[in-house]
Parts: sequence; C-alpha cells; structure tokens
Amino acid sequence: MSSVLDTSMITYGVGTIWFKSSEGDADMRIVNAVRSALDAGFRSIDAAQMYNTELEIGLAIEQSGIPRSEIFLGTKAASLDNVEASLEASLSKLRTSYVDSYLIHSPFSDDHLPSTLQKAWLEMERCFERGLTRRIGVSNFAIQHLERILEVATIKPSLNQIEMHPYLQQTDLLAYLKQTDIGVQAFASLTPLTKAAPGPADEVCSRLAETYGVSQSTILLRWVMDQNIPVVTTSGNRERMKNTLMELSSFQLQQAELEEMRRVCKTKTFRGFFAEDFQKLEQVA
Repeated sequence: MSSVLDTSMITYGVGTIWFKSSEGDADMRIVNAVRSALDAGFRSIDAAQMYNTELEIGLAIEQSGIPRSEIFLGTKAASLDNVEASLEASLSKLRTSYVDSYLIHSPFSDDHLPSTLQKAWLEMERCFERGLTRRIGVSNFAIQHLERILEVATIKPSLNQIEMHPYLQQTDLLAYLKQTDIGVQAFASLTPLTKAAPGPADEVCSRLAETYGVSQSTILLRWVMDQNIPVVTTSGNRERMKNTLMELSSFQLQQAELEEMRRVCKTKTFRGFFAEDFQKLEQVA
C-alpha cells in the first residue's frame, strides 16, 4: 500500500546524540545536520534547552532560506524553575520571536512536589498568553503528573511527548491521553534496534523490512505512525534522511502487522530514558 507522507507526522530531533556540554560557539556539524534535514524535506524541528543546540538550530533555519512560517519549531524547558525566562533566552538563540511548541522536558525535580509542577505549568500558560509560543505541552509525563497539572490548568497541555516503541507500548498512558484529549508524540522509537537489541522485535522487523523493501528503522517508525502517533527521529546522514522520508512514503503497515509486533514484543519491557525516576514513581504508587 502506497502512502503520501504527511510531514507533520515526523519531526527531526536535535536531541541526545547532539548534546553539547556547554553552549560556546556554534558547532557547524550540528548546523549542517539540521540544514540537511530541512533540505531532505523535514519541516518540523524538535529542540531542547538541555542539549545546548538551540544556537545551531537558529543558524540552520536562518541559512536554509525557508520561511519561518513553513517550519514547525519546538523546544523544551530544561528545568521546572523560571520556564518563562528560559523561553525568552531560547527565542534569542533560535533567532525567532516565537516557537510553535514549548514543552516541560521532564516532571522530575529534586523535591517532586506537586506545587512545583503546578507553578511551572502556570508559567507555561503565561508564555502562551504572551505569544511566545503557540502551543504548550509536556514531555515524559506519567498519568500522575498530568493529573497534578490539570488540577490548576486553564489551558490543557497540547501534547505529551513520550518514549514509545514495541518494548514500551504505553497502553495505559495512551488511553488516558485519549480520554483527556491530550495529543501524543513519540521519541526513541528505534530503541529495539539500538539500546534494547537483541529482542523479540528483531525477527518481525527483519521480515517486514524484506516484505516492503525498506530498512528495519523505517518499519519501527511506521509501527508508531500507523497508530496515528507522530514521531521524532534523527540522523546525521543526509542520504539516510532522504531515504527515510522516501521509504515512509512508500507503504503503510497492515493492521495485522501492527498487532503482531505489539503481541510479540509484550514479552520484553525496556525504558531507555528516566528509567530510575519512573521506577521510583511506580514504587510510590
């Protein structure tokens, strides 16, 4: 089955693999990677304050010649403290007067107090009201964290960006997000081929990749996207970026194939990000 790729369903992430320990001068390797992503056809860019790459992203967008209005640009607050001031600093680095999306990167803080999270969310709402961002949301939030925010929110989070792949299917959280009408976006969807390899996904990915004539990475991205969930992915290779977009446009997984991956991979659970924090959260619950 062929498919016309909706580019809003896939975002280029300038995340963990591009991490810089300090801001300093612009790293042209990162600038060139973001420009390559834009040249390949990506029109959604995912940034984050904690990776110290906003300067490079701003330069890349400026140098690309693509109108700012044609690019969906998001960033994330590194801390629960001063989210409003930190967004103002981000806008300067990104060379823009607004972002399309501003997320709280993580709910985990030193004290884990509900009031800290709620205070941060009210600051997020001020960012929206001031026009500094067109959407506000969260990342890596469990149901408990979302419930805390919704107690005080006058503006509901637009989305929760979460780790999601066949070894972390997030069934309960996805049901809650649907129930509360909060959007979802997935990251780290290639984990079964990287941090969590080998595992039960290997045989299914290999067979489906051969069936459709695409890479195993593309199969995992499609597994998420064909559940109507947008994904964040990354690469430093221009040709690989182009091939990924081209392959994603060439097919869709059948419902039976989605279910097979889901069923086979339920035998393994793996969380690659904030694993200790979520484990502590489960122990408290």
